[in-house]
Amino acid sequence: MRETAHMPARILIAGGGFGGLYAARELERRLPAGAADVTLVNDSNFLLYAPLLPGVGGGTLDPRHVVVPLREELRRTEVRIGTVVGADPQRSVLRFEPPHERTEELAYDHLIIALGSTSRHPDIPGLEENSIPFKSVADALIARDQVITTLEHAEEIDEPSERASHLGYVFAGGGYTGVEALAELQDFASDVIRYYPQSAKHGMRWVLVEGEPRIMKEIPAPLAEFTTRELQKRGIEVQTGVHVDEVTDRTVHLTTGETIAARTLVWTAGITPCHAVIDLGLPLAERGRIKTDPAMRVDGHSNVWAIGDAAAVPDPAQRDTPCPQTAQHALRQGRAVAGNVAAALGTGTERPFSYKTKGVFAALGRHRGVAAVMGVKLRGFPAWFAARTYHLAAMPGNRRRMRLVSDWTLAMMFNRDSAALGTPDTQGRRRPRTGLI
Repeated sequence: MRETAHMPARILIAGGGFGGLYAARELERRLPAGAADVTLVNDSNFLLYAPLLPGVGGGTLDPRHVVVPLREELRRTEVRIGTVVGADPQRSVLRFEPPHERTEELAYDHLIIALGSTSRHPDIPGLEENSIPFKSVADALIARDQVITTLEHAEEIDEPSERASHLGYVFAGGGYTGVEALAELQDFASDVIRYYPQSAKHGMRWVLVEGEPRIMKEIPAPLAEFTTRELQKRGIEVQTGVHVDEVTDRTVHLTTGETIAARTLVWTAGITPCHAVIDLGLPLAERGRIKTDPAMRVDGHSNVWAIGDAAAVPDPAQRDTPCPQTAQHALRQGRAVAGNVAAALGTGTERPFSYKTKGVFAALGRHRGVAAVMGVKLRGFPAWFAARTYHLAAMPGNRRRMRLVSDWTLAMMFNRDSAALGTPDTQGRRRPRTGLI
């Protein structure tokens, strides 16, 4: 350890999502200049405001307006771009790979793990090759392009059964992400299908598949039932207690025995901690999340902390279960863990994480939504407005808030664009879409 009066402590943050960014910001606020050298390692130079991804997919938000450049938000934190690949807690080093360079080791006095999560792909035949995840800006844009491209192909096909597969859209996973993404993309498709008369005459089929008895188990049952009814009013099929068990380039097969003609499957059925978590040499809880105590300190490691989707931080509302994997928990854990790291360096007092969920929001497109805020249940336009207001307040920076307001206002005034632009992957090549049109 180097945290002495003469040598600043080395604080390393792995991950630049909600937890990592807010931890770095809070450390800058709490610790005087020169007290610590803070370094944040992330695989991109921005935070993705993931709850707004459905708006990108639906064409109501500019992709640049749902990301927050890390260097713009951090004043005294060094930002390193690279992929975390492992760690050696006994030596207090983290290993990461900068772009196009060899693996490096970074030493630390305190390490905060905030690596987040990735889509969970169970061993279902054809799933990985024939599905679109919904975890990044590129994913949202690919899903949007897929809708447009299938409409273009369907318009040129005379055979009804062949056209049906192009106009079939299945979303697997009835949580926040799946429901909001489906609602926005179906809303978008309903707007642009006017330009495709043959497809409009044939009609589209949109299906939501959820393995649990009801969708959106994170919200009260009456609101989940209202959400189901809202989707069904728009012609969306909601199938619960059902799983996908096989996928081909033209069909999605369900455990009920039904085969849906669909060339588009968006997979949002669950998340799992970032792959690097298993290579950190830290104790793991159920479902691969890092074990921590209520103060977010990793079990058996006094100078390692874990927060966000990758951590099993005890939930203050239900001590026998970990906190929900939501943005509102991650950012508050980031602030809280920064306070505890500062306390370990002699500034302030260590405290357990104490936040309890105060509200949940889900926008359903078309100025509709559901919300539960401080025990008050909202639905329809009031819930949609509450969700927009919450995200506006949570987005860092006044400039980005103004951009969101501008996007939302323009979306109410003008029709959405129907151009399919194509989406390169992070290496600059067009992302392969085996099995997708």
